[in-house]
Order: sequence, then structure tokens, then C-alpha cells
Amino acid sequence: MKGIFKNKPRTPADVVRQTRELLVYVDSGAEPRETRREEKMDELYRNLREMKSILYGDSESEPVAEACAQLTQEFLREDTLRLVIHCLPKLKLEARKDATQIVANLQRQQVQSRLIASDYLEANFDLLDTLVAGYDDTEMALHYGAMLRECIRHQSVARYVLESEHVKKFFDYIQLPNFDIAADAAATFKELLTRHKSTVAEFLTKNYDWFFADYNSKLLQSTNYITRRQAIKLLGDILLDRSNSVVMMRYVSSKDNLMILMNLLRESSKSIQMEAFHVFKLFAANQNKPPGIISILVANRSKLLRLFADFKFDKEDEQFEADKAQVVREIAALEPQDRA
Repeated sequence: MKGIFKNKPRTPADVVRQTRELLVYVDSGAEPRETRREEKMDELYRNLREMKSILYGDSESEPVAEACAQLTQEFLREDTLRLVIHCLPKLKLEARKDATQIVANLQRQQVQSRLIASDYLEANFDLLDTLVAGYDDTEMALHYGAMLRECIRHQSVARYVLESEHVKKFFDYIQLPNFDIAADAAATFKELLTRHKSTVAEFLTKNYDWFFADYNSKLLQSTNYITRRQAIKLLGDILLDRSNSVVMMRYVSSKDNLMILMNLLRESSKSIQMEAFHVFKLFAANQNKPPGIISILVANRSKLLRLFADFKFDKEDEQFEADKAQVVREIAALEPQDRA
């Protein structure tokens, strides 16, 4: 009779269901006995490791599509994702990392050719509020930030974050004194402003005035070198993207914007100078320059031409040299506006 009553191996759905029960237990904090609680927590940590192994595979096997689909369906069928996000602060560090990787992976899992995580999040947008607010918590910021970036892969999620008040918080998060958290927030901000082209173009068009006022004053004119360097690089990525051509034309028609860029060209940092040049060349290349822009360029022509004559970088770059020559020609050919 030996072996007849062996336990059936657990399915991926079984693992999720048991994990959900354990998370409910953790969330309730009801168990007064420390030993019992430790046992439950250890069981939860084992389950998280097992789910991660199903989704990512391990040293011995690749992930199996059917098992991943089962796990994903069960995870999102009920509020397991909500429980994981809510209980994350109560888990130990390694378990937080496992949970973060699980949530990240679920965003990419297709079930019958659908990204069902996107549907779930559309019905539970309040979870995004929790993830964004995670940047205020030093211990949780990197975990919630990694989850948030993966969720932003879904266009509807990115649109929700951009259209909420949360987007304004990133101007502060990017300048947090904790370098790792600030860098993580900057990575999320970049993802929000570059991944979904049509959504970004619509957002920038609708919110042009306040967004670029804050971008200029808080980021491009920040006293923090790293903030300025990241901001000018991202600005170039945004304005040089064809889907943002209308926004770009508006940006390069502003005298205030031009003055900020000219100051960045004079920075001692070569990397900031180079990124500033990529934006400045858009002002110079504009064939419909407003009179105010022409006046500033003409008034500063000799300084700009001297600056560009000394503009050298460690590595030879043919495209940069060609762009620089074109900018110099454009500025040299400008005529004062009041010329008879």
C-alpha cells in the first residue's frame, strides 16, 4: 500500500491560491503565536520562490507557457496582485525582490493572446496610486518603482499616471537626496514620456504650459548636476521624436527656452554641452524663427560662433560635426530684424 496516498503535485493555480490565503493571513496580523507566524511566513516565502521559478524557469528548465498562463490567470482572477502590493512592506527583503519580479513578469504574460494584466489594472487604477506613492518610502521605493515601470508598458496605465496629479510628483522624486531612488524615479519618468508615442504627444499638447514651466525651472535649472544632465538628455529625446513635432515647434519658438539652452551650452560638463547642443540645433534649424528668437541669436552671434569653434569632444563624430557646421551657417546668415 506504500505510496498510494502520495500528495498530488500542486498546479500553478494551487500555488497562487495558497499564496493568496497566506497573504490574507499576513495582512490580518491575527496570529498571536510567534512560532506559528514564522512558519506561515516561511511557507509564503517558499511559494513566492516557486511562482518566480514557474514564470522565469530555473537552472534546470525553461518556463512552460501553459504553466505561466495558468499562474497568470489565477493571480489576476482575484485580488492576489492587490494583496502582494499591499503586503510587500511586511515581507523580508529577498521575498520583496521575488514578489517584485513576479509582478513585473505578469505584465508581459499573454493568455489567449491578451495581456490580461492590462485589463486587471484598468479595473484597479488605485493600485497605481500606491505604486507611485512608494517613492515617498525609502524602503519600498525601488520595489514599487520597478513594478510601476513594468505596469507602464500598458498604454492605458501610462495614460492614467500622466493624466493624474501623480505626474507632478516626479519633478520632486527625481531630486530626492537618495541617489538610487532619484535615479529610479528618473527612469520611470523617462518611460512615461517616451514609451507610448501618441499618449505622450496628447499629454504634452494638453499640458504644455505647466509641464515645460516646471521642467525648465525644476529640472533644467536645478542646482543638481545629475538632474540637469538627465533632464537635458530626456528633453532631446522628447523634442527629437517625430510624434512630438508640434510640441517641438512650440518649444523652439520661446525666447525663455532659448536662453536656458544657451546657458546649458556654457556648462563645464561636456555631456551637458553635447545634449544641450542637440536641442539648441532645433532652434537654429527652425526656418520660421519668431523675431524674438532671431534677435537673441543675432545679439549673441559672436559668442555662439566662438563657442562652437571651440566645441570639441573626445571622440570624433561625423554627424555631430555636420550638425555643428549647419548650425554655424544658420547663425552666421541671420539678418537683424530691423534692417532696412
